[in-house]
Amino acid sequence: MNPWREVLDRIEAGEDEELARFLDGLNDLGRRAVAVQLPAHLAEELRGGVEARWEIEGLAPGYRLAGAACFTGARQVATWLNRRELRRPVNAERDARRIMSVLRGRGVEWRRELALRLADGLRPQTGRSRRDDDGMPGWDLTAALVADTGIEPPDGDAFVAGWVWRLVLRRRWNRGGLDGDPLLVSMVPRLFTAQGVAGPLALDERWNSGLSILAELAVLADEGKVARAALVGGCAGRFLADGPAEEIAPFVRLWRLLAPEPDELPVVDFVRLLPRASPPLAQLALEELGRAEDAGLLDDDLFAEAVGALAYRQEKKFVLAAVRWLARTPAPRGGGGVRALAPVFEVNTPALRERAVRLALTLAPHADDTAGEAIRAAAALLPPDLREQVSAAYGTSPGAEPEPRLASEPRTSESPPVAAVPCESELPALAPPIDAPGEVVVALRELRRPEEPHACERVLAGLVELAHRDRDALAAALRPAWWRHLPVVSGSGPDVFDHFLTHHRGVHTLLTRCALALVDPERSRKVSAAAAEPGGYHADHAWPPQILLRRRLEEVIALFERGRSVPALLATPTEPTGHVAAATLVERMEALGNGEPLPADFEQALLRLPRHTGPESLTRAEKLPTEAGRTLATWLRAGGWPDPAVTWQLHEDHTWTGRLRPTITPPARLPGWLAESWLLKPGHVYLSYPPDAAWWPMIMPSHREIVATALVRCMPLLSEANDVRMDALATLAHGEGPVGQATALAIAAGLGHRRDTGRAAALGAARTLAARGQLPARDLGWALAKLLRHRLVPLKRITGSLGELTETGAHTEVWHTLAVALPPLLPGPGERPRAGLGELLGVGVRAAALAGTRAEITGLAEMAARKGSSLVLYEARRLHETISA
Repeated sequence: MNPWREVLDRIEAGEDEELARFLDGLNDLGRRAVAVQLPAHLAEELRGGVEARWEIEGLAPGYRLAGAACFTGARQVATWLNRRELRRPVNAERDARRIMSVLRGRGVEWRRELALRLADGLRPQTGRSRRDDDGMPGWDLTAALVADTGIEPPDGDAFVAGWVWRLVLRRRWNRGGLDGDPLLVSMVPRLFTAQGVAGPLALDERWNSGLSILAELAVLADEGKVARAALVGGCAGRFLADGPAEEIAPFVRLWRLLAPEPDELPVVDFVRLLPRASPPLAQLALEELGRAEDAGLLDDDLFAEAVGALAYRQEKKFVLAAVRWLARTPAPRGGGGVRALAPVFEVNTPALRERAVRLALTLAPHADDTAGEAIRAAAALLPPDLREQVSAAYGTSPGAEPEPRLASEPRTSESPPVAAVPCESELPALAPPIDAPGEVVVALRELRRPEEPHACERVLAGLVELAHRDRDALAAALRPAWWRHLPVVSGSGPDVFDHFLTHHRGVHTLLTRCALALVDPERSRKVSAAAAEPGGYHADHAWPPQILLRRRLEEVIALFERGRSVPALLATPTEPTGHVAAATLVERMEALGNGEPLPADFEQALLRLPRHTGPESLTRAEKLPTEAGRTLATWLRAGGWPDPAVTWQLHEDHTWTGRLRPTITPPARLPGWLAESWLLKPGHVYLSYPPDAAWWPMIMPSHREIVATALVRCMPLLSEANDVRMDALATLAHGEGPVGQATALAIAAGLGHRRDTGRAAALGAARTLAARGQLPARDLGWALAKLLRHRLVPLKRITGSLGELTETGAHTEVWHTLAVALPPLLPGPGERPRAGLGELLGVGVRAAALAGTRAEITGLAEMAARKGSSLVLYEARRLHETISA
């Protein structure tokens, strides 16, 4: 009998029960034989790549059994069981029972050591690695060893979190509850201090509702099976430790289930929690302090402190709660809380602000000197009519009164001075050209992801120019290093690398193929032939701007494979925008003599020409002896081809690209290569290789609207995407050419981006265009209205971005934008205003006042005439007054 073969056959057949019986009867010699073979076998299997790893994970119970039974040391067994590919058996409880059956012959001390080592290896699962159907990997076996050996349960948070996970899953599968759980007494005190328990407890509430762990704990406390004081005190301690709302929420739920009596409430702790607690905890504290006040347990000082803490919170519901609490409190006691009304004078809700003023007037006779001084100081920020009322009751503060801040501005700090004009952002300067073979090697190794177009262009130009000077020296420098910047591939060898080069379409890979063509032209020709076959690069999925870039790189590869060279590439940028100076292009073509340039490189060079070139370049171009020279002269003479017309329609659809459909009308007799770069096919929706978008502004630096069309057209939704398109938008703004609806849509989506970095890029683009006098404000207003009405961007983010633009000098552009955007956003007769419209109108007030404009906004006068004291009506009246005065 071959023990290793017998074990392996049972593992691969998935016969785990039979394997456990076989291992239990195996002698020491047989176990040693298996222990010798097992690690090497697993390592060899894992070299098979991802599919092999998946197969190993499916057979994990057998591999775990074999290792637990055959390895000699507890440390070796723990390391084996904690291997990434083995730590998640399909049924953790069944796996633990099997492993315990093969460990019966081990000594108690050995099993105790294993339990402690496994406990040290427990790790809470987070993010994408967590699965909600198997709890915490390794916990069941650890718990079984703890129970079997009688040791004290481990102290780590992970063990407690694993216990909670196992309870959740058992309840889901109807396998029992807390009552009678052997770990209950030792785990309950740790429940309130361990990290990682909130997730499973919250999941348990969703899965098991009224039969949840928290509900059962409350029942056991009522029955005296769990100390009620321990639960109440544990919750109070967890509240004081603070933390994110989701970490506190389960204990808020348990507190409500326990419903402590007033004399059990930690009144002082709840008061001290109010300024910083998460909203759910702050709401609980507010409710419990109300109960304490009803029971006479909240003295005047604590009452004043609690009201003040609520009034200073950012959430309006707590500010309103402070005002209401103060209003229903008898005057003498309420007088101690008058100071809490001072911050309410600064809120941007007119009705709440006016209510606070009325309450302050009522409590004026009961306010002490400190409260009176705070009210007088805050009154300076009130509108004139309310300020006069407060001054009549409290007097005025000495010194000049500051000008009131706009109600729509933040109340946390004074606004900075408004910039007179917007400032244009700057692009990084170009790095110097590569001048030596060693520099090419270093530059290839230093290429980073996502792709940096200028770094790639620099490498490409260096390869071409140095190959023309001394191909042998360049090949010698590249030969030991050309492949080293590629990703590590399992089982890497020549065939694997060639397969990678054939099927991967990134610019880094194409640059590597350029190096391969210099080092080994024959091998490069085979890779090129394979890439040209169906299934190679998947060219049909490429977006138009990228097709030209790929053709340009591939023609360099073909050039090197033929053993030829050119003095320089025509399209290597001379400006950070991607432009090529006309004089430099003519000079590069003169160096070719009577030779024609590489076709795609010449086409790219034409697209990178500035809009306006001097007559000297045209004069020199007309003397070029080639067909390409005549084409260049014609291009310079006409200033390039006329721009296509781009229009957009928004349709009732559920997707970004379904709603936003561009129509590109090309000029007559457009060359085929330009049509390939400019026109979008109906199938162009998803960006299959997101880093491509970083190249587009550099591929067409003089055609901003065409680039913006591609940025907006592709999925996913631009305002939600986590790719390079917003950085591309910031670069695009520095280019040349018309900007219209496509650019406006890209900026509008960016101003509502979900990430701060995305909004910052859009703000940079808007500021750059505004500084140049090129921001399409009316188109931007149209785009904002369309996106907001179709709920493609959130109004709150748009308002914040427009407010920032206003304060950085683009107030005139913001006003012209809002003048177009507001009419379709204002509610019609009988309609409710959309949420956040008041804040947007407040930005309009600020922009209009700074721009000194007078205008008429359709529907604004009717809205301003409505009765009410809401923020939206208050700001509508202010805007109407500002632009009508």
